[in-house]
Amino acid sequence: MSTPTTPDRARMREQLRSTGLRVTAPRLAVLALLSEHPHSTADQVAGGVRELLGSVSTQAVYDVLNVFTATNLVRRIEPAGSPARYETRTGDNHHHLVCRHCGRAEDVDCVIGPAPCLTPDHTAGFVVDEAEVVFWGLCADCQSLE
Repeated sequence: MSTPTTPDRARMREQLRSTGLRVTAPRLAVLALLSEHPHSTADQVAGGVRELLGSVSTQAVYDVLNVFTATNLVRRIEPAGSPARYETRTGDNHHHLVCRHCGRAEDVDCVIGPAPCLTPDHTAGFVVDEAEVVFWGLCADCQSLE
């Protein structure tokens, strides 16, 4: 993993401070990794953080991811049958394409209109503010293997 440039590091430091979080090396490393590699699993994040910083426990990375999810710095997505993944694209109502073979995930902008994009025919009294859609298929690389 490459080290973020100075302007990127400054932006990441400001992101942390604006949510009331202390700026630490593991937090900066997690933000940097997810900025470069969206839709990473916690294990992938932990491996990348270790490449950058050396010895960092997996639990420390999970703690950072949990705090980031709680403060809306990252979004956790959980495609069925796949480990949770994390991304820095938050605050919108985008969806995902997931490859059934290799697990690659890509962003898809909102299907139609403003959030929640889709309207259920019955809400059972809920106020719906978000819709999460996962499109499944085969990515171009896996199609060529068939």
